[in-house]
Amino acid sequence: MSVFIGKDRKARRSYGFDEIALVPGDVTINPEEVDISMPLGKMTLPIPFLASAMDGVVDPKFAVAMGKLGGLAVLNLEGIYVRYDDYETILDEISKASPEKATQLVQKLYVKPINEKLIAKRIREIKKAKVPCAVSAIPQRAERFGKIAEEAGADVFVVQSTVTTVRHIAKAYQVVDFKKFCKKMKIPVVLGNCVTYKVALELAETGAAALLVGIGPGSACTTRGVLGIGVPQVTAIADCTAAREYYYKKTGKYVSIIADGGMSTGGDICKSIASGADGVMVGSAFARTKEAPGRGFHWGMATPHANLPRGTRIHVGTTGSLEEILYGPARLDDGTQNLVGALRTSMGNVGAKNIREMQLTEIVIAPAIKTEGKLFQSAQKLGMCK
Repeated sequence: MSVFIGKDRKARRSYGFDEIALVPGDVTINPEEVDISMPLGKMTLPIPFLASAMDGVVDPKFAVAMGKLGGLAVLNLEGIYVRYDDYETILDEISKASPEKATQLVQKLYVKPINEKLIAKRIREIKKAKVPCAVSAIPQRAERFGKIAEEAGADVFVVQSTVTTVRHIAKAYQVVDFKKFCKKMKIPVVLGNCVTYKVALELAETGAAALLVGIGPGSACTTRGVLGIGVPQVTAIADCTAAREYYYKKTGKYVSIIADGGMSTGGDICKSIASGADGVMVGSAFARTKEAPGRGFHWGMATPHANLPRGTRIHVGTTGSLEEILYGPARLDDGTQNLVGALRTSMGNVGAKNIREMQLTEIVIAPAIKTEGKLFQSAQKLGMCK
């Protein structure tokens, strides 16, 4: 439904996580008996959780830990791990920088050229632990890095930019043909990011195994403030999953939707799945783990941009181990730990046996859902009102 925002100009109403709630089902299920696995090409992930390709979240050691717990961590092939052999000292520098100088320091450190030999080295470090390996690159480097990653043994290749479309126009550089690229790659390709039905459908038609949905919602991302673009995640996910369903009915090919960004609690993750996502890509929640390389800090992928940074370094702290964040036991009262348990429990309460059934959950518009009746939590800044 559109409303007038001025004379002869309409805008469509859109929704974010804090504006909706999930309606409990007529039938409930034991949370331990629901299936939360997620398809990704020919792979199946035991849990529908991916760690964002951000340097404060994923290094090779974190990727191994995530893989052993059933999830999938994406290593950034544009980041410090392929620019510096000894990256620990670089991480120390970034974590010790003052807030005023952090962005300039990150920009300076990321000027060092990418060492392609380190791409293969990092992938082998992950594969040595016998866990799935996923890596990410921007479209301009997809052809070159995709070949290196595939030969080194990567299992998933992610092509990611602020906004990714099939019909990109450029004269200064060669535009990647996603249909040819996906056909040539022998491993699943994930494309992103997108937020609209039409773009999602065109990306699905390239042969991608999955799409990343989300522009600017991440806690360390400043795209919405710098560029003014983005669509609230609930609406973006719903629109893109509509494209997935149309494409599936038309071709019989299922393209997974991965909600990327904007989820800080288990409730947000449950709402993402109910809105239509097959899985979630999370950054800040995992940046807070003991295994994360950021030393309690987290910065966006576009923070190093030389001319127009669209991210910032934020302090998230360290609240627990990766296992505690994923599986508990939760030691905090704000919904940021035991994310898998939250998803299972929510699915049990809405009566969803699997992710596909969770996507059919009834949703209501409820902007006061997090604050209704929470007077004491609000006054004392506890639980949902921190």
